[in-house]
Amino acid sequence: MIQFLLDTDHLTLFEHGHPALGQRLARQPADSVGLAIVTVEEALRGRLGALSQARTAAQRIARYALLQASVQLVNQLPIVPYNQAAEDQLLKFKAQRLRIGSQDLKIAAVALVNKPPSSPVTDRISARFPV
Repeated sequence: MIQFLLDTDHLTLFEHGHPALGQRLARQPADSVGLAIVTVEEALRGRLGALSQARTAAQRIARYALLQASVQLVNQLPIVPYNQAAEDQLLKFKAQRLRIGSQDLKIAAVALVNKPPSSPVTDRISARFPV
């Protein structure tokens, strides 16, 4: 069961081989770390945006390689969906007028609605995002 969702910043660190993050993730059961589909969206939008700005053959080749590496990386982790329950939670967050980015709110909503009542993810999110 997924206990930890990587956000886009952590996914990027993991992709670049950040030693402390890699060590921490290595201590977790394989099926306990995943991604919200929102994180996948952000990662791929970033890669596609960079690819669309490539002006030379070398830039295109390099950016396609990065896109491919990102797709392969996200395919190694379970992906948690954004569903109606997450949308409902997002609307609750928005009604609270929290000063937090919309993508972070979506990730928090996905995490809250897809976790058991007590888990490392929900405990941290509940502290930051009033439910």
